[in-house]
Amino acid sequence: MAGAAALAATPALARRQDPLVLGSGSHRYRCEHNWLKAPEGLKFGDTHGLAQDSKGRIYVAHTVHAESPSADAVVVYDEQGKFLKSWGAEFRGGAHGLDIRTENGQEVLHHCDIARKIVVKTDLDGKVLQEIGVPHESGKYAGGQPYVPTNVAFHPGGGFFVADGYGSHWVHEFTAKGELRNSFGGPGKEKGQLLQPHGLWLDDRGNEPLLAVADRSNRRIQYFNLEGEHVKFVSEGMRLPCHFQLRQGVMLVPDLESVVTLLDENNRVIASLGDGHPTNLRGKPESEFIAGKFIHPHDAMFLRNGDILVAEWVPQGRITRLVRL
Repeated sequence: MAGAAALAATPALARRQDPLVLGSGSHRYRCEHNWLKAPEGLKFGDTHGLAQDSKGRIYVAHTVHAESPSADAVVVYDEQGKFLKSWGAEFRGGAHGLDIRTENGQEVLHHCDIARKIVVKTDLDGKVLQEIGVPHESGKYAGGQPYVPTNVAFHPGGGFFVADGYGSHWVHEFTAKGELRNSFGGPGKEKGQLLQPHGLWLDDRGNEPLLAVADRSNRRIQYFNLEGEHVKFVSEGMRLPCHFQLRQGVMLVPDLESVVTLLDENNRVIASLGDGHPTNLRGKPESEFIAGKFIHPHDAMFLRNGDILVAEWVPQGRITRLVRL
C-alpha cells in the first residue's frame, strides 16, 4: 500500500518540478516558448510590443531582422495563434511600443517608432490617422536634446501620455487631437524625476486613477496623478521594469532583467515568473536558451482568457505564451 501511495504521488511531484510550469498557488502557468512564430517570408527582429483587439486578434510589433525578405513590422494573429496578415514596413527598425484603445467606436493602435522618433495612430489595418513628432512647444528640446518616444498610456478624458524613454526622460500629455497639454519628469533620481521612463499605464485600481511610469533606469515604478505630480514610488521586486498591464486587480510587469512579475492591488509581489537572471544569452543562438527562463522581457499582456503573452528583446525575437493552470 505504501509503495502504491508513493507511485500515485510521483506524477504530482514531477509536475511541481517541471521547469515549464512557472509560478505557484493560484498563479501557475505552463510556459510555451515561440507560441507565435513569424510567417514564411518574414523574420522577427527584436520583439517589442504587443496588443490584442476586441475580437481577440493579436498584434506584434518587431524591428524586423536584417535578413528578413519582408519588411513588415506589425504581424497579426488570431486568438489561437494563427497568422492572419502583416503590414507596417515603414516601422522597420523602429517598431517599439504598441497599445490599443477605442475612439469614437473605432479601435485604433498607437505605435511608438524609435527610429523616426514619432508616435503614429493607425487603424487596425495600418492606415495612418495621426502622427506626432517632437513636442518642441514643450520647451524641453530647444537645445537639440534627444526625443525618442517608447510607449503611450491613455488618459480617461480621451487624450494620451507619451514616454520619452530613450531620449530626455520626460512624459508628455497630449489631447486627443494631438495638442500638447503638459510635460513632467525630466532626468534625475528625486521625486518627480525620471531615468528612462520606458513604459506607462493608467492604474485605476485605487480611489483615483494614477499614471504608473516604468522608471526603468531608476529601478522603480513611479506614480503620478493625472496632472503630473509625484505620488509615490514602488520598488519591491523591481529591477528594470519595462511596461504594464492590468487584469482583475493584478498588475503585470515585464522586466528587462529577465523576469515577469505580478503585483497585487497593493503592489506587492505575488509571482515572479521565469526568472532567468543573470543572463548573457542575448545575441546567442536559440539552442542555448534555457527552457522556462526569460532572457529580456520587453512587453507582456494578459490575453482575454487570462493567459499571458511575453515579447522579448532578443535579436531573433521570441513570443512566449504562459497558459494559466
